[in-house]
Amino acid sequence: MSSISEIRLILKNTDINDMHKFIDEYSSDERDGVKKLVEQANKKIAALQAERERTYKMTEFERKFSDVEYICGIDEVGRGPLAGPVYAASVILPKDTEILYLNDSKKLSEKKREELYDVIMEKALAVGIGYATPKRIDEINILQADYEAMAMAVNSMNIKPGLLLIDAVHIPQLEEYRQESIIKGDAQSVSIAAASIVAKVTRDRVMTEYAQKYPEYGFDRNKGYGSAEHIAALKKYGPCEIHRRSFIGNFVEV
Repeated sequence: MSSISEIRLILKNTDINDMHKFIDEYSSDERDGVKKLVEQANKKIAALQAERERTYKMTEFERKFSDVEYICGIDEVGRGPLAGPVYAASVILPKDTEILYLNDSKKLSEKKREELYDVIMEKALAVGIGYATPKRIDEINILQADYEAMAMAVNSMNIKPGLLLIDAVHIPQLEEYRQESIIKGDAQSVSIAAASIVAKVTRDRVMTEYAQKYPEYGFDRNKGYGSAEHIAALKKYGPCEIHRRSFIGNFVEV
């Protein structure tokens, strides 16, 4: 008979999809420690089922427009920072593809975003990336820069979508496309959530690279947002080339 510590290790190494086999094998074991392990396995299965139901709800719009062959989710990241570009991503997922744990990128840990980024890039039919530089943001304002970045993302894809699902906006530069604006779309559509994650991971990586060039601002930690550390550095050293002059007037002279 296996010891409880051995069974605990087996549970740890059991794939979630094989959890029923673990339960079938050990549910008749009367030892309290094993009963607790079987209970843990049942909770894992229940959590997986709950996540599948949540993910299915997030396909509401994809199912609503199921007649469209290529549905493209679009989202942007970086509207609020004092420094760095704004990034946008567009993602076309295969129909009926299940990617669990997709959500608004801000609700996910950095580790989970990185994991999902790899899954999205592997499974997506098409991914587009767009951006607008800090200089461009200063020239045309952040909203127009957002539009340009999102249009760039869509136009860079090798598949032309039949429908754009967008988080809360309508993109003037993409009038030739059918567009559906969804309030809080990154938490309601798997396609938009996927785009949110791709945009966030891409921009975070860019800001981490900038941190090597401008270490005094802590861009690897604050990603250009106005943290206390960032603002203190801005006041001490002044702006660098990636600061948005139209954003930092409350802190330094520009």
